[in-house]
Amino acid sequence: MKNIGLGKGLDAIFSNTPIVNNDENINNNTNLPIEVDPSSISKLDVDLIDPNPFQPRKEFDRDALDELKKSILQNGLIQPITVRPFNNRYQLISGERRLRSFKELGFKTIPAYIINVESDEMMLALALIENIQREKLNIIEVAQAYQRLIDECNLTQEQIAEKVGKDRSTVTNTLRLLKLPKVIQDALSNDEITPGHARAILAVSDVNTQLEVFHKIKTEQLSVRKSEQLVNSLNKNEKKTNFKPSNIKKNDNIVKDINTKDFEDKLRVLFGTKVAINHRKDGTGEIVISYFSLDDFERIFELMNEKKY
Repeated sequence: MKNIGLGKGLDAIFSNTPIVNNDENINNNTNLPIEVDPSSISKLDVDLIDPNPFQPRKEFDRDALDELKKSILQNGLIQPITVRPFNNRYQLISGERRLRSFKELGFKTIPAYIINVESDEMMLALALIENIQREKLNIIEVAQAYQRLIDECNLTQEQIAEKVGKDRSTVTNTLRLLKLPKVIQDALSNDEITPGHARAILAVSDVNTQLEVFHKIKTEQLSVRKSEQLVNSLNKNEKKTNFKPSNIKKNDNIVKDINTKDFEDKLRVLFGTKVAINHRKDGTGEIVISYFSLDDFERIFELMNEKKY
């Protein structure tokens, strides 16, 4: 078995990963980041296969699943699933959509590669890399998968880039998306903005300004080029006159200590928008929560109602 170079401690494990002998010959290749024998395929009872606990995908598109079912009925299963023996059953490594399709179609068995994967660490690496290479993960799911490979499998960005067939810079830029506020990450996952918009927003260092740029992009439906121009203009304008936190006049009595800034950050994360706390020396003050459209206002109001503010 060839060495696949998956980081400190994983090379030795993966280089000795054996394939369990099976009884059916189907001439297919696998895109898993290990070497498998195309002739080593079994038909397994679908009820004996448990889900992959390390599956990075959170949601499965219903239309895509229906299309896969039609393809299976017309052409058969082109790519077998991959499993490992686990607790006298089998645990899925890759092919959850294929397994779901077979179950929904009423098939009792499914072609599968069976490989011996002894550690959860190796299982995680296999699942993440295979999903990145084969499945239609959204860009945030890919970024989260990269981060898990770093945190839980001790891979470097260079090793990840090699295994998924990407440039190191692509991996780095994808990981940077996880630094964006969650409301922006969610919009990116839901295709409300594009990765180009997200990269433009990342060029702004201030989180509050990132949120305002994001809301402006959405409400005015700015193109990526227009978004980049907006960000460039903001970065050149130190006063950011078009992005004042409120219409409140400057008050020398307003105090911005570390605790106030910490509360601002917590409220900003909670409401997914710009928040300014104007705390005065006499103990009075106000909290200014910005919104950028009626829909945005309703969203914030619903959040406040849920939290009973």
